[in-house]
Parts: sequence; structure tokens; C-alpha cells
Amino acid sequence: MRITINGAPYEIEVDVRTTLLDLCREHLGLTGAKKGCDHGQCGACTMLVAGRRINACLTLAVMHDGDDVTTIEGLGTADDLHPLQAAFIRHDGFQCGYCTPGQICSAKGMLDEVAMGWPSHVSADLGAVTLTDAEIRERMSGNICRCSAYPTIVDAIKEVAEA
Repeated sequence: MRITINGAPYEIEVDVRTTLLDLCREHLGLTGAKKGCDHGQCGACTMLVAGRRINACLTLAVMHDGDDVTTIEGLGTADDLHPLQAAFIRHDGFQCGYCTPGQICSAKGMLDEVAMGWPSHVSADLGAVTLTDAEIRERMSGNICRCSAYPTIVDAIKEVAEA
């Protein structure tokens, strides 16, 4: 299969039962995304595929032949942080840090959805989405933080959204 991950093209032979998460972690050494529940319930494995956020533990790698995938490693570097990474640091939007890569990838996908005008379940106006705290919480509800850093995660996302 051919896949582009974080801008790098790969041509790799992989067992058809391998998830996208395991391809990245076990075969390519991209360990930023975490295996939390392995059932799509926690969001620790969130990646962006063609700009859309997905739970990488629930999708087979072979389903993404030809796709463009972005993991947390592709959003920024230690010397050049993505604005969301920098905001999470400034707002202490993490505690143990295990869920943070998935939270940040999900937040990136969510902000892109808002920019495209996609409403959510709690959007008051389907024509013009306003990014309220309730809107952020609804859109990020697929990402669990067991340390409960939710208020600072929302603050970090709001900062980037307002910039």
C-alpha cells in the first residue's frame, strides 16, 4: 500500500488486519498517538486523514491506501510548535499527557470543521457556527481526559480559535 504520513510517502506491505494506529506506532515508529482503549471510545489515537479526524484504532491501514495522514508528529516540532501545541502548554491543557496528542489532533480537525461552517448537535444557528464553550465541549466529546484537564483544554482551543 501507499500512504503519505506527515508529508512523507511510504510504500509498505502490511497485514490486512493492521489498524492505522498500529501501522504508525509499530511499523513506522510514530508513537505520538496513543492506544488508550482500542475500541474508539477514548480518542487517544485521533489522527487526521485527508483533514478529517478519525479514531485510528478503528480503521484498517489498508483502507487508507493513497490517503494523506497527519499525526501529532506532523503538526509541529519542538522548535516550531503548532499554535494548538503552544496553547496547550500555555494553558496547561494536559496533566499526565497521555491523551494530549489525540486532543490536539481532534482540536485541529474540529477547528477546521468550524471554519467550514459545519454545525454540531449544540449549534444554535446552523448558518453561522459560534465557537462557545458548549460547542467546543460537544465537538471534543470523543476525546476523554482521565485527568480531567477539560477546562484548560477548552481555554487552549478558544485561544487558538480567537487568534
